[in-house]
This record gives sequence, C-alpha cells and structure tokens, in this order.
Amino acid sequence: MDFVPSLPTLLAFAAASLLLAATPGPDMTLSISRALAQGKKAALFVVVGTGLGIVVHTLLVAFGISALITASPTAFLVLKTGGAAYLLWLAIQAIRYGSSLSVTKVTEAKGTALSNIATGFSVNILNPKVVIFFMTFLPQFVSADDPAVTGKLLFLGFFFIVIGMPVNALVVFAADWLAAWLQRNKRVMRAIDYSFAGVFSIFAVKIFLTQAR
Repeated sequence: MDFVPSLPTLLAFAAASLLLAATPGPDMTLSISRALAQGKKAALFVVVGTGLGIVVHTLLVAFGISALITASPTAFLVLKTGGAAYLLWLAIQAIRYGSSLSVTKVTEAKGTALSNIATGFSVNILNPKVVIFFMTFLPQFVSADDPAVTGKLLFLGFFFIVIGMPVNALVVFAADWLAAWLQRNKRVMRAIDYSFAGVFSIFAVKIFLTQAR
C-alpha cells in the first residue's frame, strides 16, 4: 500500500494530530457550547459536521498539492518552507497568547440533526485559519519526489479525522465538567500551549534543516 506513510511519519503525524484535537479552538468551543445548550446528541452532530469540513480541506489540499508538484517542485519547496515558518509562528503565538475557551450555558431552540451538522461544517470550512493550517500542515509529511503523494495526503487527512473525532466526542460527553474544569485550571491550558509550541517548533526546525542540506 504505497499510500500509507512510513511508521515514523505516522507516529509523528498522530502525535501532532492528537495534540491539535486536544487544543481548545473554535471547533471545541462550538461543540461544548452546543452540548450545554442542546444536549450531547446535538453536539455530536456538530462534530460530524466539522469532520465533513476536514474531508473537504483534505481533498482540496491533496489534489491541489499534487497539481503544484506536477507544475513546479520548486513551488512545492517554497510552500513547505513557508509552511514550516507558519508552524513556528503558531508555536510562538501559543506561548505569547495561549489557548482560550469561553463557554457560557445559554438556552437555544433545539436544532435538527441536519442543521447541527451544517453548523459544524460551516464553522470549520469557513475558518481561514483551518484552510491555511491544512495547506501548510499536511505537506510537511510528504516529499515532492514521492509518486504516491496524492494518496498519502488523502490518507493523512482521513487519519487526522480518525484521531480527532473520538477526542471531540469525548469532549462532548464531558462538556459540563470539561468547560468548568478548563476555565478553572489555567495551568493545564498553558501546559497544552507549551506542548503545542514544542511539537510544532520541532517540526518547523526539522523541515528547515532538511531543506538546508
């Protein structure tokens, strides 16, 4: 199966993906808010919607990057270098500003399964940070001379969903406790920030050193 990355690549990607899923952001905030307002079932439909958004991002990146490599391997090298710089910038931002999670329990009218899926999808697909992140994150785990680059990008994108959705589901089931606990325990959120910064700094430095050889 040429589309399956090597074990070291999979382990590195899994670690980064798990850390990303555990880092508070718009998707997690939406899931917790919906769980508090409409219940866990509604929030799980939101998680399904965000997963569908990741599918779209994966398809766009996989086929877009493949086209870029075919057109210009040099342009792909520039994209990877820029992506490494972006990951390093994210690491610095995590240390400087940290994660934020502000969730309030409000009363909302119950939405249908479809409307909750659509909400999760739209929040994910229209978030420019997610677009930029996927465009710069996934290419760090493939090389321009790999004939199976499209398949590997697709595999990694769906692997990201496989790792992230169970974490998101656990967040939904623990929404009441987690929202209050995270906001009380700022040190835990800072630990997540430092872990995030450390992992993505390592990725960025590795890419810079590899391309400098």
